[in-house]
Amino acid sequence: METIVAFETETHLAEILDRVERGESLTITRHGKAVAHLVPADRQPTRSRTEAIRELREFGNGRRLDGLKIRDLIDEGRRV
Repeated sequence: METIVAFETETHLAEILDRVERGESLTITRHGKAVAHLVPADRQPTRSRTEAIRELREFGNGRRLDGLKIRDLIDEGRRV
């Protein structure tokens, strides 16, 4: 996967989109760090149900509600 800097995407967006449309995948960096991956729309990576569940469980590890109740959060979300 080729790497391009963020500034280049601002000045050559149409050309970059043409390349991605032809099947190339690109990584956009800012200050040397990857910030985005451009992939053709029909080739977006997918994850299995098992992987998604594992990621959700990992995300929840160490997170606490500190006295909040799930029911209160659900009801608040419905009012919004």
